[in-house]
Amino acid sequence: MRLLLLSDIHANLEAMEACLAVAPAHDVLVNLGDVVGYNASPNEVCERVRAMGGTVVRGNHDRACSGLTDLDEFNLVAAISARWTQTTLTSEHLDWLRSLPQGPLRNNNVAGLELVHGSPRDEDEYLLNASTAVANFRMPGHADVIFFGHTHLQGGFAYKDGRVRVLTPIFPTGEDVVEYAMPLLPGERYLINPGSVGQPRDGDWRAAFALYERVGDAPGAVTYYRVPYHVSETQRRILECNLPERLAARLGLGR
Repeated sequence: MRLLLLSDIHANLEAMEACLAVAPAHDVLVNLGDVVGYNASPNEVCERVRAMGGTVVRGNHDRACSGLTDLDEFNLVAAISARWTQTTLTSEHLDWLRSLPQGPLRNNNVAGLELVHGSPRDEDEYLLNASTAVANFRMPGHADVIFFGHTHLQGGFAYKDGRVRVLTPIFPTGEDVVEYAMPLLPGERYLINPGSVGQPRDGDWRAAFALYERVGDAPGAVTYYRVPYHVSETQRRILECNLPERLAARLGLGR
């Protein structure tokens, strides 16, 4: 079984299309939320994501941009983008975003997997460090392999015997498509983040996604990808829509 893992597309059409163009063959598509927000192609991205099918977990920007929650916890730039997105989305896409399920979700195609946006214990929690990861690993009743997004940082955490390893894929810099394969080890539990398609924040501007492969009862393996895309076109769209300039500038920096 091969799962294509996308997360945090954030209305970046160019980054999403670049990822899909090089994505390997897969059996199941999983989207870990934040389909919209920040960038300037919310309708186009919603249409593409809906057409692909698969499982989509709602993100905090999906809630905010569809009016399900207020914007009090957003910074000014994020709030401006969310308000613009609310007025730009079609009613059909607004209804679809409002209908997205809250994680954790189980994947019916592969046993022992769980899907969340933020973390198993809170859909808005940021899994940024080992202590937060441990707190989630110690929650009873959750899967051994959990896929999450929200942080825009590709990698994750492994857990065994009360200890956590931080997982950080290492890529060469440049403008090539690159990949990093990581086998999952028996006896360990995992929190895996495929990275952000549309707004990476780990210093690498290239769009991020991942592929999870498993045969039988083995733990499987994750392959992380980084993909160059037409950043200048995404930036042009942002500025053309009078969204904050910072949203355009950060895409070139991967911050």
